[in-house]
Amino acid sequence: MFQHRRTGTRLQSAVTILELIYHATVRNVRKGHANAMMSIVMNMIQVAVFILAFYIMFSLLGLRSSAIRGDFLLYIMSGVFLYMTHAKTLGAVVGSEGPASPMMQHAPMNTVISIAAAALSTLYVQVLSLFLILFIYDVVHTRFTIDRPIAAFGCLLIAWFTGIALGLLLLAIKPWFPTFVKIFTTVYQRANMIASGKMFVANQLPAYMLAMFDWNPLFHTIDQSRGFVFINYSPRYSSIEYPIYVGIAFLMVGLMAEFYTRRHASVSWNAKR
Repeated sequence: MFQHRRTGTRLQSAVTILELIYHATVRNVRKGHANAMMSIVMNMIQVAVFILAFYIMFSLLGLRSSAIRGDFLLYIMSGVFLYMTHAKTLGAVVGSEGPASPMMQHAPMNTVISIAAAALSTLYVQVLSLFLILFIYDVVHTRFTIDRPIAAFGCLLIAWFTGIALGLLLLAIKPWFPTFVKIFTTVYQRANMIASGKMFVANQLPAYMLAMFDWNPLFHTIDQSRGFVFINYSPRYSSIEYPIYVGIAFLMVGLMAEFYTRRHASVSWNAKR
């Protein structure tokens, strides 16, 4: 009541928000380990285990001949990197601080900063892990060439964007249906182990199997990324626009749902969790 409140310009407000997002991002990166580098190393180990597991599975089942002609490990990594980025971004956004969190009691903290920090921290860790793994693979094992690296990296950003969009929608309905959101998130992440299409390409699927995966934006993103990574693969049954449109639709619905939830949030909701 007796405090003098200073009103800054829009530029000052923007700088303050960016500074808060930066500090919240650093906090999220260090959440798993006090040393940020150890968080990146642990993520690299997890990605490497995924790649090794799929390599062994393809070799034992004799499925290497069904892959794209080219570097086989690069074929596996092109799917694993996008899947991990999408799944981890989704989990990070869903697990970010909601409107009823005690962190929201500290102005000027808000849910937008929390969501942005969760998404950016995941992107930072995943991109750094990607470049380090590719560098080690190029130096230690064999040299490789990516046909269109910028477009392939753009597919990684699309996978990240769709993870944000779906995660935001789930975060908005989480205070209302916490058990459903938890189960759906787990099931969705596990189902994408197969439904994402990282183990096969759309051009080699029969029509009845293609209809089983065509709904998934991540399936289109991974298939399109392999068209940019390999010079001798041209995806015919996937679209680069579809995951973008789906991501925009989920993002718009998620923003409206998050705004409604934030208006009706109650601290007592924490007792339900």
